[in-house]
Amino acid sequence: MAFYENQAGDSPILAYEINDDSITIKYNNGSVYRFTYHSAGSANVEQMKKYALFGHGLNGFITRFVGMASGSKVA
Repeated sequence: MAFYENQAGDSPILAYEINDDSITIKYNNGSVYRFTYHSAGSANVEQMKKYALFGHGLNGFITRFVGMASGSKVA
């Protein structure tokens, strides 16, 4: 997993892993969620990848537009 830069310093996201059709996100409470094209929609996953690489805005995007229910808890 790649370290999430967290430019604002207040994100609960620690790390992420980008795959062709998904993104996996590790949170500071130890939980890990996978968001796929099927569960969250391809446009949303692609936007989440951009925020992850940028290091800012990922958690806000998930909260406002995707929702945790769109991800599968993997850990």
